[in-house]
Parts: sequence; structure tokens; C-alpha cells
Amino acid sequence: MKRFSVFLFFSLALLSTTLVSAQSKKKSGGSSSGYNTGIGLRGGGYSSGLTIKHFMSGKNGVAIEALVTTEYKARGARLTLLGEKHKGIPDVKGLQFYYGAGFHLGAYQGRYYFADARYYRYGRKKKDVYVLYDYRYDEETYVAFGADLILGLEYKMEDLPFVVGVDYKPYFEVFNGYTGFYNDAAVSLRYTF
Repeated sequence: MKRFSVFLFFSLALLSTTLVSAQSKKKSGGSSSGYNTGIGLRGGGYSSGLTIKHFMSGKNGVAIEALVTTEYKARGARLTLLGEKHKGIPDVKGLQFYYGAGFHLGAYQGRYYFADARYYRYGRKKKDVYVLYDYRYDEETYVAFGADLILGLEYKMEDLPFVVGVDYKPYFEVFNGYTGFYNDAAVSLRYTF
């Protein structure tokens, strides 16, 4: 996971320097996003699905984003709501940095997990331990909920009604009485209007 975080950091840095060199040095005029609403797809490490982002009225750069996603190999879905603050990068028209927080709620049917059984054998000098790992699946429905953070970059294409974004979204989750902290990153493409 540490390698993935380093990879994401360098990818974000490379994306921003590439876009800076590709664009002319015009002022963006504040944190205006250039669109009101965007609907599209989000493809991520843990989850993928639909993304909808809507900017609140005014030029303050505040947006609400909703994600309807499912995890790979899971039967179910998760709804995530995020409040985000966008800040335009002055030297690059259409490029914005954003950060925010929110929460999620989801339900999944079935889960894969490992169960181990330990067998002990005592010899004359030491005891031997044999561990048998058993890969199991159950059919119960589980509710998951938790808190999310988000940090990202997005670029509004100047002549096209699309926004391309990359984000890092760590989240804390409670699932069937267990808690966990997970890292998720994704690339998004939205149609804007």
C-alpha cells in the first residue's frame, strides 16, 4: 500500500506538470469551475461506479459529490456523499485542486474470508505447528458505514464538455462489527453541463 501511495503522489505531480506545460499561461480568475454539474464514471482501486458533482451557487468553489459504487467481487453497493472545496490553480485555466470530507453507507451480500485451523504436534525437542487455511464464503447481508476524506485534481477541458479528474479517497469503515482504514484512488471522467 505504501508503494501505491508513492505512485499516486508521483502521478499527481506528473499530471500537474504536464498540464502546466501544455496550457498557455492565462489567469483562471479565481476558483470558478467552469461548469455547474458533472455526471460520469469513476474507476478506482477498491470501488468503481457513478459520480455526480454539483457546485453550489456563487463563486466560492463549494461542491457536493455523490458516488454510487460497488467493490470488485462484491454483490452490493455503497452510496458516498462528499462536501468539497475547489481552488483554481492560477496559471492553468481549467485545472483545480480540491479537498473534502463526507460519509458512506452500503450493503453487501456475502463475503469472502480466510479461516484457519491450527494443528499441534509435539515432538521430543520442539512442537510443530501446522496451519490449514480455509477460504470460505457466506451468504449473509452485511451493512457497512463510515467516514471519507478526499483529495484530488481535476481538469475541465476548454473546448469539450468533459472533466477529467484523479483523486485519493481514504476511508474508515465499520463492517459487520469490524473496523478498518482503507485507501482508495480513482480516475473520473464526467460530462458537464
